[in-house]
Amino acid sequence: MTYEKWAVSSLQATVTLLCGTYCAQILRKLVHNYISDRTLLPLNPYGNWNQTMLVNKDLAQDINLYLQELGKDITAVKVVLFLACPDIKEKHGITKKISLHTAQRYLHALGYHWQEAKKGQYVDGHEHADVVWDRDKVFIPKIKELWHRMQIFDKDRKPIDGVRPDGKCIVLWFHNESIFYAHDQRRKSWYHIAEVAKPYRKEEGASLMIADFFSANFGWLQSADVKRNGYFTMDNIIAQANEAMDILSDFGNDIEHVFIYDNATTHKKCADDEISACKMPRNTPPPGKNWLVDDATFNDAPQPLYFPEDHPCAGVFKGMATILQECGFSMEYIKTKKAECKGFKCASPAEDCYCCCILFNQLDFANIKSFLKVTCEACSVQVIFLPKFHCYAKRLYQLNPEFSWEDTLEKNALAALGEIPIVSMHRFVNCSLRFMDAYACGLNGRQAAWAARHYRGHQVLPDSILEELKKENII
Repeated sequence: MTYEKWAVSSLQATVTLLCGTYCAQILRKLVHNYISDRTLLPLNPYGNWNQTMLVNKDLAQDINLYLQELGKDITAVKVVLFLACPDIKEKHGITKKISLHTAQRYLHALGYHWQEAKKGQYVDGHEHADVVWDRDKVFIPKIKELWHRMQIFDKDRKPIDGVRPDGKCIVLWFHNESIFYAHDQRRKSWYHIAEVAKPYRKEEGASLMIADFFSANFGWLQSADVKRNGYFTMDNIIAQANEAMDILSDFGNDIEHVFIYDNATTHKKCADDEISACKMPRNTPPPGKNWLVDDATFNDAPQPLYFPEDHPCAGVFKGMATILQECGFSMEYIKTKKAECKGFKCASPAEDCYCCCILFNQLDFANIKSFLKVTCEACSVQVIFLPKFHCYAKRLYQLNPEFSWEDTLEKNALAALGEIPIVSMHRFVNCSLRFMDAYACGLNGRQAAWAARHYRGHQVLPDSILEELKKENII
């Protein structure tokens, strides 16, 4: 018992504050002062303190406005210099300069934290001229053609009353690819201070790639008996597409299916015998070299790519220079052009910088369909390409304990995919459609991200979106 033992009692009280004898001494002094004057009830056992200047709402507002002007260039030093400005000191009665540490505390109090920026929409290359052209001239118009025939859902996956598709209902099937690693587990958790460090495996471990289709209407693509599914179990994407279309044949004739793929090279690869400017030499190659591509057309007329039988180089590939000359380009003009840009990466805008680029922009070359698209359209399934996205299942998968066996990897990955709720798939589709509608309204990436966030749960944006963006000073 510490009754009537002031020193021991105060020391015991400071133990709960994780403090020492000095704090106990201050506590005893404060208690004696309170006994002498019951109106005194200090809250600080460490001595006197100064009230933060942020209690002045006008000053806090001025600091917030200044920080908004700085944008991404916010630093504690700039806050110190701002509060040291003569006009600010006079306006708010500031008498001395604050320290750098105080400025950092002010930033925390105002809701700012030193951290990596939160990730929103991926914008790598999204605003490049060629990407914008493809998005606005090809992808968005194609989606708009299908829009009125799609079933509209709200954020809880309930059909919106009054909205019904015309004719056959369009179902968008998004193609999703994810790679799972055996040692990819969640690391962050609550650990006791006495927790002993344990070794972790350095490598990512065995990997498993799974590709599948999902839609807002049906979830994962699977047959009614659930004995067949669309998981990536074949060695090439064409076999998977054929299997998926075989499953879709059981869905009935009142639905028209559309596959949505990302722009991976495996998806957009053309047949081996299709013409490609990337494969062609500039000049006529030596006899005996066969380029294994079919003849082309130019202005709806046949365009042979090989010399005829009565030519000295009969059966030999003509080369890009000769082909361009036959298409109407002068030899003087062609002589100024090399074969191709390094790595076939032409500076934008590029239509005639090299021979390869000139041929690439001819209609017969530009309109070549990928092998995947040809295969699907033969079965009356449309194919549309868009940028890839990331999988919800990774978070569920990372909750599993660490392991190294490949059979466990596949089991956990498939289980994680199976636990994804269809509502989450629907919300992803809704978000994608909001971005599409925003781009169709002429918005850029930043404006589309604001609109998509502001109208969460909607598939389309209101007609007043441009006025709202102006009010928010976003355009």
